[in-house]
Amino acid sequence: MKTSGPKNPNKVLLYYCIGALVALLVFNWLIFPQMMRGAVTEVTYNQFLSDLSAGSVVAVEEDSSAGTITYQMKDENGRDRICQTAIVNDPDRVDRILAATGPDEQAVQYGGVVPTQASPAMNLLFGVVLPVIIMVAAGQLLMRWMAKKMGGPNAMSFGKSNAKVYVEAQTGKTFADVAGQDEAKEALAEIVDFLHNPGKYNSIGATLPKGALLVGPPGTGKTLLAKAVAGEAHVPFFSISGSEFVEMFVGMGAARVRDLFRQAAQKAPCIVFIDEIDTIGKSRDGAAGIGGNDEREQTLNQLLTEMDGFDGSKGVIILAATNRPETLDKALLRPGRFDRRIPVELPDLEGRAAILKVHARKVMMDENVDYMAIARATSGASGAELANMINEAALLAVKNGRRIVRQSDLEEAVETVIAGYQRKNKVLSQKEKRIVAYHEIGHALVAAKQTESAPVTKITIVPRTSGALGYTMQVPQEETNLLSRQEALNKIATFTGGRAAEELIFGSYTSGASGDIEQATRLARSMVTRLGMSRQFDMMALETTADKYLNADTTLACSEGTAEKIDEEVLAIIKEAHEKATGILKENIDKLHELAAFLMERESITGEEFMEILNRQPLPEQTNP
Repeated sequence: MKTSGPKNPNKVLLYYCIGALVALLVFNWLIFPQMMRGAVTEVTYNQFLSDLSAGSVVAVEEDSSAGTITYQMKDENGRDRICQTAIVNDPDRVDRILAATGPDEQAVQYGGVVPTQASPAMNLLFGVVLPVIIMVAAGQLLMRWMAKKMGGPNAMSFGKSNAKVYVEAQTGKTFADVAGQDEAKEALAEIVDFLHNPGKYNSIGATLPKGALLVGPPGTGKTLLAKAVAGEAHVPFFSISGSEFVEMFVGMGAARVRDLFRQAAQKAPCIVFIDEIDTIGKSRDGAAGIGGNDEREQTLNQLLTEMDGFDGSKGVIILAATNRPETLDKALLRPGRFDRRIPVELPDLEGRAAILKVHARKVMMDENVDYMAIARATSGASGAELANMINEAALLAVKNGRRIVRQSDLEEAVETVIAGYQRKNKVLSQKEKRIVAYHEIGHALVAAKQTESAPVTKITIVPRTSGALGYTMQVPQEETNLLSRQEALNKIATFTGGRAAEELIFGSYTSGASGDIEQATRLARSMVTRLGMSRQFDMMALETTADKYLNADTTLACSEGTAEKIDEEVLAIIKEAHEKATGILKENIDKLHELAAFLMERESITGEEFMEILNRQPLPEQTNP
């Protein structure tokens, strides 16, 4: 397959040399001779005779082949001038010239050479200096063009590190800007203290770890923490991405590693931060010798060498961040290199509330905003997602013509981030609207009638840009870290409640439960393979997890026969939950009709409205629609 890439550098250089030679020849043949000639004034023959009779002419030269007379004269200010006129048929011309005298009463030199060339300084300027300047300028333009074609202005800076350097506290970040990561800040505070008071540690013989590895999901604030460490310590901060080490030329990555550590040693004490270190720090598998690219391995080897080579007592701290710590080379993680592994996990309830308050400082917020309520509704959200919610709320406030963000704006922002924007132009038919209403009430009713289930906070049948035609929101009153088997079964029953309501009311079902089916199946399979909640397999681990902090893909670690048994047990769990949900809805069929009708009328109802209708005693004459 033909691939596109930069042109052959040797071919480009040949073109440049040919072009420069042609340009130089043109200048030497056409332009420079004209520029280097003395200033010659064209005059008439009568003017020549007048100057001759006035005694201003010093020398005269005739060129019969060119048909010109060139003469040197002095003007009224005593400055030399060179003039030129045409030869005319004048028989007395020679006699006039011989009889004439110059400014000093000296005879006019006839037939002498009139100086029409520039001075030696001008010869040097136009013959040497100017051509060199032109060639250098052309070379610079060519190099810039080649650099642009080869990937940017830094492509030709061989061996130079592209690290961004923030001097002193110019990162603009401190620990006050980081919330929800108290454990990570505590671990990094020791590094800050070492940079402030190295003697306290050196006196006892202790040395600070050379490197600290920040690991965690995307958006949890790993880069922000590194900048905050530099801001707290008031030391230079080198920031570079792992992908910037490996580029087009072989050996450039290793050279840039050497240059980075050289600069760091010059500015010690300082902090070197390598983001996405898994780009160059992946485990070496030996594939480079079998046709693979060993540039990454060379860069990694150089990084290992540099980390071994510098003295940690000088105050050069290496921080790195990654989302894939399981892929890093073991040599990179041994003591003496990245000694510490600092987890930067998703924030808990208190952490989410603190993060919301930090980002809310930059926004005009209502004084009555309940950050804790928003934190409860955003379980599993990262710091970046919470910051996005604050920004979305501010945009909603501006859209609605207000200058202050209210609680309703934050709640709508949460829904926007989770389920997408409202699709106001999507109109459901009355039939579809009725199906969606019963579907969502089915979820809510099953959840409300079970113990150990999170309370319902909102039900809506307004379509969202995520593809959902409606959704039921459950927010737990308190955050839990453990999941019991009963809670897992209740969640699966809640997932199946929507499909069960469709079957019960309409005698058929639609594709609206596809997302519920996926979630129920995933949870049931996790119960069997990972959580040890299977009666048949007990505490046997049946699958492994890869990329814990990214997509958390799982791979079965069992035989084909066992996999078949797993499928059977997963199906049994889902069937049991489905039957349970159907039974709950049959027992509360009246409330199902009443709540569905109310939801169709209002399109969105709160958890309080839902529970008020659910707990309301039916009137004696009330009948089912």
